Amino acid sequence: MILQSLVALYDELASKGKIARVGWSPVNIGYALCIGQDGSLQQIIPLFTEEERGKKKVLVAQQHEMPRAVKRASGVAANFLWDNAIYLLGLNSKGDPQRALNCFAACKQLHEQILTGLQSPVAGAVLAFFAQWQPQQAAEHPAVQPLLAELMKGGNLCFRVNGQYPQQDAEIRAVWQAYYAASTGGTSQICLVTGQRQPIAVLHPSIKGVRGAQATGASLVSFNAPAFCSYGKDKEQGYNAPVGERAAFAYGAALNYLLADRQRVQQIGDATVVCWAQNSETAYQDTSLAALFGAAPPPGLTDDDLKAVLKRIAAGSPVPELDLDPEQPFYILGLAPNAARLSVRFFLRGSFGSFITNIWQHQTRMQIVRPSFDRAETLSVWSMLRETVNQNARDKTPAPNMAADVLRAILTNTRYPATLINGVHLRIRAEHRVTRGRAAIIKAYYLKNTDTRCPEEVLQVELNEQSTYLPYVLGRLFAVLEALQESANGKATIQDKYFNAAASTPATIFPLLLNLAQKHLRKLDTGGAIYYKKQITALEGSISETLPSRMALPAQGAFQLGYYHETQKRYTKKADTTKKAEDMKEEF
Repeated sequence: MILQSLVALYDELASKGKIARVGWSPVNIGYALCIGQDGSLQQIIPLFTEEERGKKKVLVAQQHEMPRAVKRASGVAANFLWDNAIYLLGLNSKGDPQRALNCFAACKQLHEQILTGLQSPVAGAVLAFFAQWQPQQAAEHPAVQPLLAELMKGGNLCFRVNGQYPQQDAEIRAVWQAYYAASTGGTSQICLVTGQRQPIAVLHPSIKGVRGAQATGASLVSFNAPAFCSYGKDKEQGYNAPVGERAAFAYGAALNYLLADRQRVQQIGDATVVCWAQNSETAYQDTSLAALFGAAPPPGLTDDDLKAVLKRIAAGSPVPELDLDPEQPFYILGLAPNAARLSVRFFLRGSFGSFITNIWQHQTRMQIVRPSFDRAETLSVWSMLRETVNQNARDKTPAPNMAADVLRAILTNTRYPATLINGVHLRIRAEHRVTRGRAAIIKAYYLKNTDTRCPEEVLQVELNEQSTYLPYVLGRLFAVLEALQESANGKATIQDKYFNAAASTPATIFPLLLNLAQKHLRKLDTGGAIYYKKQITALEGSISETLPSRMALPAQGAFQLGYYHETQKRYTKKADTTKKAEDMKEEF
């Protein structure tokens, strides 16, 4: 279904003129070889434009629609009308002069084969260039010398004749189209994608833009060893999975089109994620990426507007002002690098509304009281995964499999992976801190994975003072004891020393902490001592059973939630008290 969906996207984009036709592809061109009608090289002009990427301005090569690139590894194979300086000029940039000469000769032969006999003056100029150019003296040419170091780096070049690019010449385009149609494909078979009899693609297109894969591109479909070939059949390469030439080109062009739009590409673990609607409208991408990854909302919308849009879609209502239809087919694809090939981490398909509904339900489960300094209303997937990683480590990348599993769980509204909650517990043990993100993950995990024996009464947005669930009460009690120590000594150390032990072995630790609390109470004034005594007594009164010698992970999660809820209640009260004092000052 991946290839069929991408071919359908290509057809939609092609009908709107947004993507190159069969036989053509977008290519980043860094330099133009300006040649005269006699074929002489007059100058080389850079074709870079300045773009802002983050906080920096960088020079980016211009994108031109060029004849489709050949697929090459170590062999010699030239592109038509464009290539690097080794092929077009014969520059020896890799320390192998003979190979440079072979590359130039192959390029010359290809252009002579295609362009000979044309009446176009532009074609005549290109042929004249190859007839007179001497690759052995390329580095000494006056037009080459000023840019020699840059040309040696391997950027792409194209021709320009009297201000016109050859690929724009009607006669040259027509002859290339005929050449491409005649040279592609091999044996005609039934295409697995279209179901029609077509010439089969021997080599599939290279996919560029997947982080960690080869910069020159990697294959989504390929066979490079007998072990991968069809059993008992004399078939090689693309004939093992017969895909028509046109379908192979279409899925490659569509996928490269999606990956080239960097603003709509996301990274989760080692997976590069792209998504698209069947009708190719970008509003669907922008809305889903903003909801899931915290990306910028569609143009003209604020975060509050986006929230209202998501709520309407989750309720099954269309959004006419953005042309969003909940029933629109929608696809999400995650690709990971695997040497010279690509692995499919996940491929999800469904209606746009179903994905948004699942994201909305996930965000509802993740809602929890947040600190006053935290302005983010929702936590993106990245924020969740960050809570499982040591932020002081050099590599802050979450575990690849866990990242993909979490994303899949959100989008399909299925159980969260156990690796997520394990990662959160490990970070809490290491850092002795329950952040908003970690508390939200604990709450969401046990709400969704209902067989984990964590009662719903503690899985609330805010503090549930009515709950008598022992681990939750103990977490609240620990937070009060921590606040008491801070009031008495100006700092709290029991969090660093005893938090993990209190959550896992409360019967051993809490008698020690309660004994320590008596010493702290004696350091306070009468009002402060009474305040904390009341809280401790009330919580102890909620305990009607013997403290357990050991608590399992779900119980520890309840303990951590109780601690977080009680702590946020205390901070909220402090913030409210400070605000009231400031208001009184303003009144007087």
